[in-house]
Amino acid sequence: MSTTRLIALDWGTTSLRAYRLGDNGAVLDKRGLPWGIMNLPSVDASDGDGSRHAGFVKAFDEACGDWLRDTSGTPVIAAGMVGSAQGWREAAYVDMPLAVAEVGKQLTRVDVSGGLVLHIVPGLLQRGHLPNVIRGEETQVVGILESLQGDAEVLIGLPGTHSKWVRVQERRMTHFDTFMTGEVYAVLSQHTILGRTMDRDGEPDHAAFERGLRVAQTEEGRAGVLSTIFSSRTLGLVGELGPRSQPDYLSGLLIGHEIAALKSTREAAGCAPSPHIILIGDDKLCARYQTALNLYGLHLNGIDIAAQATETGLWKIALQAGLLS
Repeated sequence: MSTTRLIALDWGTTSLRAYRLGDNGAVLDKRGLPWGIMNLPSVDASDGDGSRHAGFVKAFDEACGDWLRDTSGTPVIAAGMVGSAQGWREAAYVDMPLAVAEVGKQLTRVDVSGGLVLHIVPGLLQRGHLPNVIRGEETQVVGILESLQGDAEVLIGLPGTHSKWVRVQERRMTHFDTFMTGEVYAVLSQHTILGRTMDRDGEPDHAAFERGLRVAQTEEGRAGVLSTIFSSRTLGLVGELGPRSQPDYLSGLLIGHEIAALKSTREAAGCAPSPHIILIGDDKLCARYQTALNLYGLHLNGIDIAAQATETGLWKIALQAGLLS
């Protein structure tokens, strides 16, 4: 076995991804398990109040126990919902703005068993009339910024269930926005009348997606997303959208409203009109967001789609925290 320098865990709500990292953060091995914080492996019920802790210990052992048994004194770090109020141990939020280099200065320790310690990365809190939080995405931001030069503004988009847009200025995370686009799409298409006429099988309908993207630019779009989403049904009723086109149209409509709102809030805040944009996430979803950004004119300084941001971020945060020599 190659020398293991760090065990890094990306521990979310529905899944657990583990990485065995070697010199300079090289990925020596990785594995994925279904043991998110809301779906832990079953343990003996006699554990009583300690059963949830035992579930986390069992998931931890399945993720990386064999790697740790083959090494001695290897540090372990984790990011994501494992540090939430519903996680293994709550890792207190750190206030924004925050320098990227400071993320690793406040890790939370969990004594696992037999002297093993898990270090959990904190989430970030943005205070204000409407507070905002991120947990897990801060690690991806750290990972991707390591490959960038200079201190120009960077806008990092992390599309998904709860899409995040993080503004980085002079290597400080200064602001972020959250859009529940992915979750709203899932609820609307699966649990409302809009989904009754949809057919989600077959190839994507790119024309329907782009038609949905443009809605926020129209006169009707000014009424807002709560008004326009019903069009995914009415366009079907009048024969303009077939069942297979309706899911892509709704996806485009929601993403279009998200990007339109993002552009508007940036303009109101006096931000650079064309920042360097980086997208982190599923390739197909990032491609959809890239189309939306191009349509709304947020592409002039380039749009990059990044990979391996999480494992790189965990390595850099471990260095910041002094876990690695």
